[in-house]
Amino acid sequence: MQRERKTRVHAQWLAVALAMLLAGVAVGGGESSSSVESEAIDYSLTKHWLRVPEAVDKEVDVFYLYPTAWKKSDPSEPNVAAIDNASMLAGSAAAYARQATAFEPVGNVYAPYYRQVDATYTLGLPADERDELIASVPGVDAEVALDYYFEHWNNGRPFLLVGHSQGSNVLILLLAGYLKDHPEIYERMIAAYVIGYSVTTEYLEANPHLRFAQGPDDTGVIISYNTLSPDADLEDAPFLLPGAIAINPITWTLEEIPATTEEGLGSYMPDANGVFAHVPQYADAIVDKSLGVVVCSTAVDRELYLGFGPGVYHSYDIPFYYDNLRANAANRVDKYSGAR
Repeated sequence: MQRERKTRVHAQWLAVALAMLLAGVAVGGGESSSSVESEAIDYSLTKHWLRVPEAVDKEVDVFYLYPTAWKKSDPSEPNVAAIDNASMLAGSAAAYARQATAFEPVGNVYAPYYRQVDATYTLGLPADERDELIASVPGVDAEVALDYYFEHWNNGRPFLLVGHSQGSNVLILLLAGYLKDHPEIYERMIAAYVIGYSVTTEYLEANPHLRFAQGPDDTGVIISYNTLSPDADLEDAPFLLPGAIAINPITWTLEEIPATTEEGLGSYMPDANGVFAHVPQYADAIVDKSLGVVVCSTAVDRELYLGFGPGVYHSYDIPFYYDNLRANAANRVDKYSGAR
């Protein structure tokens, strides 16, 4: 039986999108918003998917939303990329290779392209305005893609949601909206890895249908953290929000107990030429509850490309703990399957 929402997306998001597009607010820079494609993306076309598995050979799916993979090259450009922006296509493929591949042994990975907002502009906005902008185009695209995936490809399988940075900001909206509106789907969610953007106590209080992970084994939960050095300047981490909650990606606890590199399973790090490969565990981890972050003391800034300020390991949230994330996802899948 087909769901009533087969051809529509979350009404609130569409209202926000329409208002912003008509007003030319946020979606346009120096150019009018008409320079950015505003019609709904047709996700029946494989060209609008970064990844659709060639063979569906696992009992679990993974729906992945990549981080910011594009930025404006000129201030006159719109603040939202076109769905076929060449820079975004290349950047999203690179992000997939260093992030989503961690989950490939666990599930069939589906990853849509979605029209992104310029990160520099977006992260400079207050959090509520940022959410409105993310909802206006990226959120609408992601919900249309998610709805298409469930309608045509999922076939009732349990699934993981995985995102990073802007992708996680979008996931936060999907969890609060789409998953709430579709409880029969939410029942099949094994876990949501919302990494590189804050999940806050305020957000959870406003969405009582959602739960944050308490350990390594629970299912139907959110897993989230941001990674900083002990002396990083919080002003250099605009994706970190007050009231954030973090889980340790080595021990999978919320407590402020150090996890050494010897306890980790392995990282996925670039060599001198930028080629990523498996390496022994590179990063340690300890939760700082007061800040809601994971603190890493073993990383060496000069060895890394940092997109933000010193000690802000945003680009390495997943590569630092790559094998730990893979093993934890597999464990939660096993726990979910064993409970059925």
